[in-house]
Amino acid sequence: MVYKGILSDQHVVAIKKAKIVVQREIDQFINEVVILSQTNHRNVVKLFGCCLETEVPLLVYEFISNGTLSFHLHGQSENPLSWKDRLRIALETARAIAYLHSAASISVYHRDIKCANILLTDTLTAKVSDFGASRSMAIDETGILTAVQGTYGYLDPEYYYTSRLTEKSDVYSFGVILAELLTRVTPVFSSHSSECTSLASHFVSLVRENRLLDILDIQIVEEGGTEDAKVVARLAESCLNLKGEERPTMRQVETTLEDVQNSKVHLSCQITRANQNTMNGQSYKGSKGGEGTRLYSLEKEFIQSSEIPR
Repeated sequence: MVYKGILSDQHVVAIKKAKIVVQREIDQFINEVVILSQTNHRNVVKLFGCCLETEVPLLVYEFISNGTLSFHLHGQSENPLSWKDRLRIALETARAIAYLHSAASISVYHRDIKCANILLTDTLTAKVSDFGASRSMAIDETGILTAVQGTYGYLDPEYYYTSRLTEKSDVYSFGVILAELLTRVTPVFSSHSSECTSLASHFVSLVRENRLLDILDIQIVEEGGTEDAKVVARLAESCLNLKGEERPTMRQVETTLEDVQNSKVHLSCQITRANQNTMNGQSYKGSKGGEGTRLYSLEKEFIQSSEIPR
């Protein structure tokens, strides 16, 4: 349970309280304190303090006021996230997970990456939260056998069947988030036959059949993000590979998303300059002297030349 609190200096905080007082809950709280005390990243929620000596343990965090990514994608939010915002949120989340895997003082496998654990600030900055199930690893360790934990719909099948937790387990869960950002479909949904269907398997099947538009959120199409979405969809497909060794690392995922975002920014700048030149009565020339139609093929060229790192 999470409460909003105000400190004596009027600083607003979030206070997490255990639902029931059992050793497992206490262990998760202690685990969260240990991990968050060793991390420092703008896209990871900050822990201000804790109280573990009381009957009911308490953790005090920075207050993130704009709810979860899950609420904005699947709830009743009055302002649906634009494709531009979704792409940036995906990149920020990828950066945070990549940091946890390889740049923190210890390697951390989150073990419960999901939209409900991605908090958003007033400016829609992503903050990864809830490290109760996370495991810290020595730098030279690549995996560990452990009791399976996670959320149905996001859980890595390989981890589920082998109990071996690796960094690629988080990669799979992030692939589900990418699919949600592209479709606004929940990780488990009712199909036409009223059976529960996994978004991950359904999404991968459609992408491999070149039928992304059958499930792509219409808002992305209306905002002109279809070509970017195709690149992100292929990235999501690679993250959702059933074999962990064939999934990209989170650092590779981060790089691919940066390339997509940079391509989008570059194209926007080209179009802006073209519009300005048109207003001045000039014919727009591309960087190689071509006519203005060249700028509309930049995204196409990027897609044709990009390869998803594995």
